[in-house]
Amino acid sequence: MTFSRREFIKTAGLALGTAAVLPSWVYDAHAATAAFIDVNKDSLADAALATAKKLGASYADIRINRYRLEAISTRERVIQNLTSGQNFGFGVRVLVNGTWGFAASPLVTADEVQRVTKEAVEIAKANSAFQRKKIELVPTPKVTANWRTPVERDPFDVPTDEKVNMLLKINEAALGVKGVSFVNSSMAWVNEQKYLATSDGSRIEQYLIRGNPSFTATAVNRSSGDFQSVNSLREAQSIGFEYMTKHDWAAEAKTAAEHAVMKLSAPSVEAGKYDLVLHPSHLFLTIHESVGHPTELDRAMLWEANYAGTSFLTPDKTGKLQFGSKIVNFVADRTQKLGLATVGWDDEGVPGQEWHIVKDGVFVDWQTTRDTAKLVGRDKSYGCLHADSWGSVPFPRMPNLSLQPAKENISQDDLIAGVDKGILIFGRGSYSIDQQRYNFQFGGQTFWEISKGKVTRMLRDVAYQSRTTDFWAACDGLGGQSTYEIPGSFNDGKGEPGQSNAVSHGCPSARFRNINVLNTASSPNSGQMEDEH
Repeated sequence: MTFSRREFIKTAGLALGTAAVLPSWVYDAHAATAAFIDVNKDSLADAALATAKKLGASYADIRINRYRLEAISTRERVIQNLTSGQNFGFGVRVLVNGTWGFAASPLVTADEVQRVTKEAVEIAKANSAFQRKKIELVPTPKVTANWRTPVERDPFDVPTDEKVNMLLKINEAALGVKGVSFVNSSMAWVNEQKYLATSDGSRIEQYLIRGNPSFTATAVNRSSGDFQSVNSLREAQSIGFEYMTKHDWAAEAKTAAEHAVMKLSAPSVEAGKYDLVLHPSHLFLTIHESVGHPTELDRAMLWEANYAGTSFLTPDKTGKLQFGSKIVNFVADRTQKLGLATVGWDDEGVPGQEWHIVKDGVFVDWQTTRDTAKLVGRDKSYGCLHADSWGSVPFPRMPNLSLQPAKENISQDDLIAGVDKGILIFGRGSYSIDQQRYNFQFGGQTFWEISKGKVTRMLRDVAYQSRTTDFWAACDGLGGQSTYEIPGSFNDGKGEPGQSNAVSHGCPSARFRNINVLNTASSPNSGQMEDEH
């Protein structure tokens, strides 16, 4: 359904967009709100944990969570969809005879909590017949605490009219550029209200906010039938509605529209070897695929082989493999400001923390949880357990994982000045990477020729190929803090049944030497894209 702005304002309180864009956990908003407000979560937790202990569980936890989502999408001067929803429920996890069991329900009552806990224990006992090695948990401190995403303005308190006007203003800025025919813009906001109680004695409540504004401007050459699009370079963050006012989205949309028009007449790249200067809006996805995924320990242990693949990294390479050049340092961090995976505590009560994954170019550590840490000789978890719903089984998920900037004040122009023949790349594009996260190919949004230390003209049809360790070994220049940004993805898929995790990858602009560049217009398989997992 499509509304004019005036019609939309009249009906905004009743409008509900298509259910297809909602996560599986979204259902009756009013029922979920009333249930969340009325229940005594501590009392329910006591019942679950006591029942689990009585039935023989050596460990148990219960998550009682409420989730809210709002999304608005527009096209040119009309509103396409308004979607909103929320839900509420709980999940119980138990460890019996060294084996996990899990069960969940949207009916949050004392009787149901006891029933579901018994079911989780029964599932654990059934699973134990197939458990090859008993699960052992590393300890974590007992804690009672509350944590909230730092926001200046909660997006769920902002009137819908204000949000719509912001998006339509973005569209108008792009439509004002001659040659631009289509503009789409949207914003999505997620709120997780999470309660966790564990048999170790922890009681933790968290209030998490994430936002994902975006737009696409499309220019059309009607005589040739060619069309080119440019998306927003800003990505999702853990931030309040201030994200919409502190960044000039309209100005960025105008620039994107101008670049879309330029792409129509930009020359096609000549395939060959180039030095690359990669902007954070592009580099973060390369980090996600080539660094974030291969350092997931469960993937390296072959636990995700059936769906998400394995890793070229193995535990015996820890502390030994030269992953990149000596200037390359990757830090995992669940406390990083604006990071989509930033929390106070993970879904088993481990505090948010930071640690090196790659230090001075050497691969040194993994992403771990309480039941995987011992597998690589660690005596504590790094806090990487997450479930995307109260009804989902918690399992290892990626933390924010970021490339550290240079300590010196190096600008992007400084990196470009050191390039004789190269390409500057902005924005995410199509990509492909193998199941071991080793051989890859990445495209982007806009591409700019570098000649003798200067940016000269726009190019098109660009993608680059490399191997993970070769690529990071070729990194010989990093921008300083002034070039650092923290882009991220709302939807990183993993697991069967599939779950979605939000994660960020901060990085500066970076330079890579002698990388193989393809012309995608002449490469029949160059447009293939791997799913975001």
